[in-house]
Amino acid sequence: SLKTNLPGPKSKEIAQRREKYVAKPMGGSLSPCYIAHGEGALVTDVDGNQFIDFTGGWGCLAVGHTHKKVVAAIKDQAEKYLHTDFTAIPYEPLVELAEKLVKLAPGNTPKAAAFFNSGAEAIENAVKIARAHTKRPAIIVFENAFHGRTLLTMTMTHKAMPYKYKFGPFASDIYRFPFPTPYHPSIKIEDFEKIVSNTVVPDSVAAIVVEPIQGEGGFNVPQKGFLEYLRRLTDKYGMLLVTDEIQSGIGRTGKFFAIENWDIEPDIICLA
Repeated sequence: SLKTNLPGPKSKEIAQRREKYVAKPMGGSLSPCYIAHGEGALVTDVDGNQFIDFTGGWGCLAVGHTHKKVVAAIKDQAEKYLHTDFTAIPYEPLVELAEKLVKLAPGNTPKAAAFFNSGAEAIENAVKIARAHTKRPAIIVFENAFHGRTLLTMTMTHKAMPYKYKFGPFASDIYRFPFPTPYHPSIKIEDFEKIVSNTVVPDSVAAIVVEPIQGEGGFNVPQKGFLEYLRRLTDKYGMLLVTDEIQSGIGRTGKFFAIENWDIEPDIICLA
């Protein structure tokens, strides 16, 4: 429901202050209206106009705005303590969350959870773990992939504009290959190993990093059998299989982990 023309006078006033004080790389937003309150899928701006939020915090708001249980959990924690570094003074909620994630993770092999500050950092650390474990440098990623915007993950991300413009040189030992889908097969699955071998020595590859369902690249589902094939290929050459579930995980496909739809067990799963 609309109370004013868009943007309203209060949103216009905030936009003028933003123009003066906020750095230009953060200067653009899809909406010209500034939020004052959100509940469920609805947001109300500072002028009282109400909208349906189809962005969901770019995927962060799995249960919508201001869910009562989420608000209660935040209040409960804030009243106990706001922050301590786990490496200095540890706390039980981190252990409890790790325990829950490990129990939910697919497969029967031993597992552990590690925590960082963002999805990009999760991917960065997955690469570090893979390289340290295999003692190999190379990483395989895919066309239309999105893995973040730090220097390494920006290299792993496919799209040049706007993410890579003027930010080179980029990280080395990143190799990109086609991502076959049911509608655009691009390659035969059985030819993938040969295509890889013509570009990078398989024994130098630490990991294949793949989104089970590509997000920003177009919500692309892989061709039938491709993820299972990647599991067999990584096992054959001693690579790690890393699934980037930052946009597809935590229940978005109906299962907690997207990779559960293919009944295979990756070596590392990244969430955010």
